[in-house]
Amino acid sequence: MRNTFFFYDLETSGLNPRFDRIMQFAGQRTDMDLNPIGEPVNLLVKMTDDTLPSPEALMVTGITPQQTLQDGISEAEFSRMFLNEIATAGTIMTGYNSVRFDDEFMRHFLWRNFRDPYEWSWAETRSRWDLLDVVRLVRALRPDGIKWPIIEKDGKKIATNTLESLARENDFENKNAHDALADVEALIGVAKLLKKEQPKVFDYLLNLRNKKEVMKLANLDDPQSLVYASGRYSAEFEKTTVVLPIAPSSKPNAVLVWDLRYLPADFENLTKDEILAKITADYETRIAKDFAPLPVKELCYNKCPAVAPLGTLDDTAQKRLKLDIKQIENNFNSLRKNRGLIDKISTAWNDKPEFTPVKDIEGRLYDSFTPDADKARIRAVAAADTETLADFNPNFVDERLPELLFRYKARNFPKSLSQDEIGTWEKWRGEKLNKELPDFVKKLAWLDAILHNETPKNLSKNDQKKFFALKNWIPIKENAEFLLQEMQLWAESIMPIED
Repeated sequence: MRNTFFFYDLETSGLNPRFDRIMQFAGQRTDMDLNPIGEPVNLLVKMTDDTLPSPEALMVTGITPQQTLQDGISEAEFSRMFLNEIATAGTIMTGYNSVRFDDEFMRHFLWRNFRDPYEWSWAETRSRWDLLDVVRLVRALRPDGIKWPIIEKDGKKIATNTLESLARENDFENKNAHDALADVEALIGVAKLLKKEQPKVFDYLLNLRNKKEVMKLANLDDPQSLVYASGRYSAEFEKTTVVLPIAPSSKPNAVLVWDLRYLPADFENLTKDEILAKITADYETRIAKDFAPLPVKELCYNKCPAVAPLGTLDDTAQKRLKLDIKQIENNFNSLRKNRGLIDKISTAWNDKPEFTPVKDIEGRLYDSFTPDADKARIRAVAAADTETLADFNPNFVDERLPELLFRYKARNFPKSLSQDEIGTWEKWRGEKLNKELPDFVKKLAWLDAILHNETPKNLSKNDQKKFFALKNWIPIKENAEFLLQEMQLWAESIMPIED
């Protein structure tokens, strides 16, 4: 079966894939030589009246809920189109930071619309690929032929790998950053650049989208040191280091790796509880000057990691990454002999507290797989129209699905609801919106203050930090006033009328 790439990007109503919404989806299919196949896809997805978007997200994307209602399609329609026309057999879904962001949004979007949340990325020779870590590893090991962007931050020059900066430096500038289709065009430009200038690395890392290929490199049967690029590593070292697999992770398809820049002896006297404290430290603790993080992270086989054998680390790359290969070898030998440290790390990692359980049904995708007994019923829901859904009451085994079905109907097929169901929906919707409204209003006020170069009065210390972080990050668009007004009007239009 012939493979094709489908390069895609999302613009969303916020950063939480469980509860925020896809507002724009864009993509372009290409052949394996990156020649376009067909026309690009660029569509909006209707915002439903139970959703208050993140004001700062909309200030970045410039997309308003009103636009999505005017020009968009429903989530149910989009899910059908995505599976029938986009995620076709042999498709390699490709993005930029997509494994950590866009793919998660797609999974939760499909879950709440009664579609399989996983098959789109693996069944029928489908797969997924993420070019962000590919870019990082190429920059670290084989940078020739590509102009690499540098920015200045806190008086230091550091590497940056944003799509916008790569496109600008290499003369295919993205004129409209944070528009999904413009980002897709820039992404294809980056892919062409990598394939042209470093074809062997491109093909090698493309092959690593198969987790079995990753496991050949990063395994515990015969652990060997390997080069690894990840956003968790410092920009000072091109986000790249040399690691050694040391223990299984607490989750499947993952292994714990030690950063061989660091001496095992510096950590071997820590107790298991002290190691656990480092692993679970909050943000404020981790940014403190005297905090020494544990040089361990998860490497997930099924998340397209950018890894390579140690032999790819030539003398030039060693200097670029500030790696001393003799020190790496010493740390490797020391760590392999230090079973006590590895056992403490493994025990601490397995003792990590689970994330606080999500109570709301839409956030519980990862609680469990859907029982086989429900799969036919789920397919029936996805195929049903308004009339069918009105009288459709499947006896689900999975206790999550009845409430999910109710919300699916209310958002996509409101005419299928009975009078009692309409009352239940309005009650639930009102409680949800009233809970979210204070933060929404606060963010609108902050953005208005930023727009007028003001600082809100009487902020708590915590809100001061958040406000100035927002001020330093948020882009101010020419139509910022309009966007703020539209967000205000959206909130007014969807808030329930008090009796």
